[in-house]
Amino acid sequence: MEEAKNVTNEGDAVKKKSFFKKILTSKWFIITVLILGVSGYATWWGMNWWKDFSAKRGGQTHETQIAPKINATQDAHSAAKNITIDGALTTHQPAVQKQDSHGTAHNTVEPQKHTAPDSAFNETADKNKAATHASATPAAGHGTTHTASVRTGPRGVAFVEACIQPLDHELNHRFLGWRPNDIIRFADNIKNLQLGILEVTRRTAVALAENLSRTGSTDAYVPSLEYAMNSFMIKPSEYMFPSAESKYQEGLDGWRNYQHMLERKEERFYLRVDNLVPLFKAYESILGSCDENLVRELGNISTFKADDVFYYTKGVATAMGTILESVALDFDDTIGSQGMDVLHHAIEALHHASHMSPWIVLEGKPDGIFANHRANIAAPISHARFYLDVLSRSLTGNL
Repeated sequence: MEEAKNVTNEGDAVKKKSFFKKILTSKWFIITVLILGVSGYATWWGMNWWKDFSAKRGGQTHETQIAPKINATQDAHSAAKNITIDGALTTHQPAVQKQDSHGTAHNTVEPQKHTAPDSAFNETADKNKAATHASATPAAGHGTTHTASVRTGPRGVAFVEACIQPLDHELNHRFLGWRPNDIIRFADNIKNLQLGILEVTRRTAVALAENLSRTGSTDAYVPSLEYAMNSFMIKPSEYMFPSAESKYQEGLDGWRNYQHMLERKEERFYLRVDNLVPLFKAYESILGSCDENLVRELGNISTFKADDVFYYTKGVATAMGTILESVALDFDDTIGSQGMDVLHHAIEALHHASHMSPWIVLEGKPDGIFANHRANIAAPISHARFYLDVLSRSLTGNL
């Protein structure tokens, strides 16, 4: 009898223990969900606050300012006077519009006296626009305007600077810095965006070291570019001995060293078609991989996996768009006017992809009521890849 009672008591104890275990498990699950939700909201709010604060303090990271100086001569009655117009144009104020506004002001004050100078002024503006391949129409989808950029140094300096900017921003200006090697990870969206930027940086480093800085396969590597190429290949999750940030920073320093040598004309930067096309082919390969991951199993993967692919692709588009803008500046003579139009189409598509910022990345069915953000970003990525392929074929004569 006593043994039976003991067995019964033990059974009751096991049931009570199991019951309390279920309660505790459910309780901690709810607490964990609440903590993650609050942490995620706090992180999102903090990042938006930091972004606004940084924009107010120093402006956008990849924003460039252009200060054109245009001289217009007066007619025969005032030939000794020159009209000089100084103005700093930002990426949100088209150059053509500002020039036209000055011309309108002259016509309003003295409509007959300044007829000839205004004609010369408009002709100068048209020549400057054609020389720099400017685009003064707002970019579709994100409401920004890409104005003409002016090359102020030797060819190649602007290209190297554009290669440095995206990764330098993630290492030195991003809130919480480099994320892939963090021990405590609050969110993985920025981590995947940084991995996309890193992939474009790596492919660019290879093209710069092997093609753009050498006449051919028999030419020697530039030591700083070779070291930079190897530095970018370290695993992004390395925490120490050495850390990923330190090696990537050394790679950027190697690029800056090469940039200074170009300014002093101690190194060369080659602008031939056979030097440039391998870069386009490498970019096509990256975009092709992104495109495949974006359209694979639409509506059939989890939202958490979908946003990883989305933000990785956004990082690729961000870095690639910045670099291709510098290609349009340094390789304008190589590409030509018709090829420049194709290149601008690719840049616009990449800008459209890089400016997609949904609150939550959804993985809806293709014919459902919810959005599928992977499919949304896949369209501009596919367009950019198509235009780069057309440009490569046209440059090599394989159309």
